[in-house]
Amino acid sequence: MASSLSPGPLMPKSDDPAAGSAAGRAEPGEPQVSVSDHVPADEASAVAGLASAAASADGVGALSEHVLLHVKHGGDAQARDLLLVAGGTLAGYAHLDPAEGGSAAEGASAELVIHPARREQGLGRLLGRALQAQAGDQRLRVWAHGDLPAAARFAAAAGFERVRSLWQMRRSLQSGLASLRLAEGVRIRTFKVGQDEDEWLRLNARAFAGHPEQGGWTREDLDLREREPWFDPDGFFLAERGGKAVGFHWTKVHTTPESIGEVYVVGVDPGEQGTGLGRALTLVGLDYLRSRGLPAVMLYADESNEAAIRMYESLGFWHQSTDVMYAAP
Repeated sequence: MASSLSPGPLMPKSDDPAAGSAAGRAEPGEPQVSVSDHVPADEASAVAGLASAAASADGVGALSEHVLLHVKHGGDAQARDLLLVAGGTLAGYAHLDPAEGGSAAEGASAELVIHPARREQGLGRLLGRALQAQAGDQRLRVWAHGDLPAAARFAAAAGFERVRSLWQMRRSLQSGLASLRLAEGVRIRTFKVGQDEDEWLRLNARAFAGHPEQGGWTREDLDLREREPWFDPDGFFLAERGGKAVGFHWTKVHTTPESIGEVYVVGVDPGEQGTGLGRALTLVGLDYLRSRGLPAVMLYADESNEAAIRMYESLGFWHQSTDVMYAAP
């Protein structure tokens, strides 16, 4: 399975000193952390600049798509946004998603980023303590993009342990693709905006019933992505059997910092497991991305999902990098 939900960093990552209306609320002096259930509109661009500066310095995205959409549009009222101002500028940002429902036993999930110019000054520890306070009795879990050595050292110093790994896998689109074989009675068509949303949400919930993130998507989650510039219904494929949706492959095209396709998410109804539908849908999407003239394609797969990794490897994907989740004791 490939998921949209690529994580975010535990180790200090990002801010651009030039970006930061957050500085307008704090006088130079001791670092200050403010907490709210959304990022004020006049500061969303400062957080985006922070993430961009970190990505440039680290060579890996500083915040996940999930968090960037929350910064841009707002979202779950239970979520918490933490802005760290130091020396009169926005020096750090963190996002916390409290555990709910099936994920309550695992704990709250967070992402944290510090501007590259403000690292090694104790600001990461300060923001980490603020996150822990917001998590309360819930176990704090923090994503680190790229499995950077600095993040591992920071986690070890805080007493956090490595609890989950998410692989980024890639393949060239210049080489050939395997032959497409569809099970009898299955047809594939593209997603119709304004018509397929509710049925897709029901299918997604069935396909990812055991997944704490992807399986819980709401209509708002889908609507937000439909409004994003990258959304393309021509690259969103539905498999039907007897007029009922039984599988899907949603692709995505990245234009920055490089042009690359993504197997955004592939899902198959549990009743279709073992029919080869997931493999067939993946090939349909790969063929579409190749038709767009893209040189390569990427996806995310949980390291523990050995069956999915074997399937992707059989289609020519290799392990490119790893995102790691660290958790408090």
